[in-house]
Amino acid sequence: MTMNAQHADMQFAGMTILVVDDERRMIDFIRMNLELERFRVLEASNGIEALDMVRRNILDLIILDVMMPQLDGFEMLRMLREFSSVPVIMLTAKGEEDDKVKGLELGADDYVTKPFGARELMSRVKAVLRRTQTLAEPGEAIVRVDNRLSVDFNKREAIVNGEPVKLRPTEYRLLYHLMENAGWTVSHEQLLAKVWGYEYRDETHYVRLYVNYLRDKIEEDPSNPQYILTERGIGYRFIDFKKPTD
Repeated sequence: MTMNAQHADMQFAGMTILVVDDERRMIDFIRMNLELERFRVLEASNGIEALDMVRRNILDLIILDVMMPQLDGFEMLRMLREFSSVPVIMLTAKGEEDDKVKGLELGADDYVTKPFGARELMSRVKAVLRRTQTLAEPGEAIVRVDNRLSVDFNKREAIVNGEPVKLRPTEYRLLYHLMENAGWTVSHEQLLAKVWGYEYRDETHYVRLYVNYLRDKIEEDPSNPQYILTERGIGYRFIDFKKPTD
């Protein structure tokens, strides 16, 4: 094993992942592969049991099946997001594009389509966990954009009209990279590589969805954004707040 591979293993060793699925074989398959990568694995067979486990344990990630009895994955995710921002990977049926979009809109961080291999799942798990890791902080903890908007990079929250607005890990990373390049257009491909990882280079809808999430949180009128501007066919540009304005 190379030094890089050893470092990658140790980076995630001991992290706790909850696997939620009503199929015993699927849970066993996921558990075996996660434990080979030194993750600690908890399991639940339905959404009700899973929500209880979230409240009783400190989790780093949830792998959540869509189709389950008692409480399906979508409803569980909706309830989860009322009190927790723990990252979630949804397991969806092959070809169910609507399920993927619905999961992302409800607050999932990623999805994996069944059937999937161990390598694909581990790649997605590690990519999501990397996105939740702390970024190098800018020179100032609180960055003032204008009289209405500031961003506290230590607390990972926006301050809109004096009120704190919590940012989920992916929203935080996206805003960080946009503001770091304020005044410059950042392409879809650059944002995907920086925020999600190289393996997401074809998932352009991720950028669009999360830009919409950010606009809903920081813009006065999300349909007429003043901070995050669309450069059609290229990417997005955060206003150049660092230059003096008239």
